[in-house]
Amino acid sequence: MPVSSISGSLSSPQVDVVIETGNPYLNLTVDGFLKIGTVAATRALAEDTYHIVRKGSVSSNDFEKTLKKMCKEGAYWGTISGVYLGVEYGVEKIRGTRDWKNAVFGGAVTGALVSAATNNKADKIAVDAITGAAIATAAEFINGWNY
Repeated sequence: MPVSSISGSLSSPQVDVVIETGNPYLNLTVDGFLKIGTVAATRALAEDTYHIVRKGSVSSNDFEKTLKKMCKEGAYWGTISGVYLGVEYGVEKIRGTRDWKNAVFGGAVTGALVSAATNNKADKIAVDAITGAAIATAAEFINGWNY
């Protein structure tokens, strides 16, 4: 009986754009802003392209709306990423160790700051801080850190 198999490997794409500011803290923050901001802008473009294709026509208004949405989403998610990475790196330097606890603190601070910036009440800010901590910690464990 014939037998077949598939072999190969799956790897994450590697994108390296280096902006050297002379400060490792700022380098990390800017790098996160650029990478996550680009992903968010691309997602906005793909979403709007889908809606335009479904509609069946494109106008200059659609193009302008999509461009504005890409800039807004890229800036928003890039800023969140930059804040998170900056806080996590700062905590790592203060504590002198790199572990999942830095992600907990970085996620909590980022979640609270984003929530407070949108004028939420104290209970919502606390919940968003907990959510940020949980997401950041889960991402650290998924990325395979051996703690």
